[in-house]
Amino acid sequence: MQPVMSWALTKKNQELLDHERGFRKKIWGEGLTICLAYPHFYGTGMSNLGFQTVYALLNDLPFCLCERVFLPQPGDEARFRAKAIPLFSMESRKPLNEFDFIAFSIPFENDYPNVLKILELGRIPLQAAHRTRTDPLCLAGGISVTLNPEPLADFVDAFLIGEGEDLIPGFFEKMKTSLESGLDREACLEEAQRTVEGVYCPRFYPVSYTEDQTIRDMHPLKDGLPAKIKRKWVKNLDSFTTDQVITTTGTEFGDLFITEISRGCRRGCRFCAAGFVYRPVRYRHLSTLLPSIEEGIGQGKKIGLLGTAISDHPELPEICRAVLDRHGSLSLSSLRIDRITPEIAALIREAEIDTIALAPEAGSERLREVIHKGISDRQIFEALERLLDEDILNLRLYFLIGLPTEREEDIDALIRLVKRIGHHARAYTEGRKSLRRLTLSINQFIPKPQTPFQWHPLEDIQVVNKRLRKIIQALRGEPAVRILHDLPKWNYVQALLSLGDRRVGGILSAVHRLNGNWSQALKQVPLNADFFVYRAKPLDEFLPWDILEGAASRTHLRAEYENALAHRDRQEKNHAGTGQGEPYHGK
Repeated sequence: MQPVMSWALTKKNQELLDHERGFRKKIWGEGLTICLAYPHFYGTGMSNLGFQTVYALLNDLPFCLCERVFLPQPGDEARFRAKAIPLFSMESRKPLNEFDFIAFSIPFENDYPNVLKILELGRIPLQAAHRTRTDPLCLAGGISVTLNPEPLADFVDAFLIGEGEDLIPGFFEKMKTSLESGLDREACLEEAQRTVEGVYCPRFYPVSYTEDQTIRDMHPLKDGLPAKIKRKWVKNLDSFTTDQVITTTGTEFGDLFITEISRGCRRGCRFCAAGFVYRPVRYRHLSTLLPSIEEGIGQGKKIGLLGTAISDHPELPEICRAVLDRHGSLSLSSLRIDRITPEIAALIREAEIDTIALAPEAGSERLREVIHKGISDRQIFEALERLLDEDILNLRLYFLIGLPTEREEDIDALIRLVKRIGHHARAYTEGRKSLRRLTLSINQFIPKPQTPFQWHPLEDIQVVNKRLRKIIQALRGEPAVRILHDLPKWNYVQALLSLGDRRVGGILSAVHRLNGNWSQALKQVPLNADFFVYRAKPLDEFLPWDILEGAASRTHLRAEYENALAHRDRQEKNHAGTGQGEPYHGK
């Protein structure tokens, strides 16, 4: 039965659909019904290629019907609550609680509270243990839960760990056959846990704790269930394409047609979760990408090339050329500094890309070596010159502060590096156009599960604030320099949700009950959040995500972490970038 609707909500939903190209609306009838949920607003969710990929995967299964739902805007949420209307799907406006499954695609930990909000608005019990056979099963996937699903364990019936293309069809095929054989929901989940690689049902893996509140172990409840959950991953990207199936103007990247050209990264930067969880590195060949390129150009869209490290793609120049030769426009995500060749710089200019993002990450070579970035000051200035040679005059530089072993000297080195970039650009381009804008994007480093820094604590927020103020003050007045930064107070929350165990679910419940008031929730729940955030973890400690079998072994991650810390007291022979050596002066 259709609920009483709000005219304003119905009209807004229809306007969004009217601006879309490519959405699917299947006929309700036999088969599994899935509402795919993105725990943020429509514009953000529809800009996420992973979300669109899962939508297409599910609707391509003949026995599945998939529709979408997003977090309502604050004004719309108020209308849902005021009129007691259950949250409904976009395509058919069915209430969420009439679906067989609610499947959350979650790339960011800070969106976890929105999962609970969507469940409540959809009239679905928040706790998995409180749901009955008439309620939808709640699923979750995405990089955040693939790294560490435990903070959401109380609310999710099953996590899908890994890359969806190789996991989703098998899981839903198993659920279909189990349901058709008459198994109840508990038995269906157990059968999927037992037979489908990548499935993790937390109810079958109780947690025991030691006296010091660390995890003692997580053993399966029943014989035959896997002791560890294996990540599913796609071995051959050329067997399919990953690009936008729905285009619309109502997104953050409304002018783009996004296509994935690579997955994974060979560089091994120690702070980077994507570089570890998507191992091994895989590339799509140009021949596979051509239909996507032509489809996007045919829609009048700019082609957005997406990947963990697109500049490492062996065919990147050829891919760019294929777009330009078809009279298409091009957008590139962040490029490796050491991959800015004269050829790439020339292609950037030909594509009329006016801003290029580069990621030094740290100001000193010492600290870049700690994080295994593999970039020297010389390479930074060589890339700068090649871009200036092509009149690319807007640069965006990504930096992290609060990195392991970071000292005040590293902050001083960051300040000097930025000043030197500006000064060198003006000297190098004397008599012609110089840098118009040098934008610094500065974020606090957050330790991530399944990386070498998973044992490392978050830097104290007070220290980070002090260092951030120092950078802003020192660069005030520098020509063309603009500084963007995150809010350090929210980094504590992100670290808690990244590194926490199952008990953090109690804090999430309190945050939901208190309408997003984190300060009050942390006071009310008798759990020391600092235990997860500010504590350096022993290398032999059982971590919340150790129930998962990651892409990199624990032995490898430990060795990388120990190598990083060894740089803490190591004196570099070459002090370039620290103010103690001879700086690069260019050509």
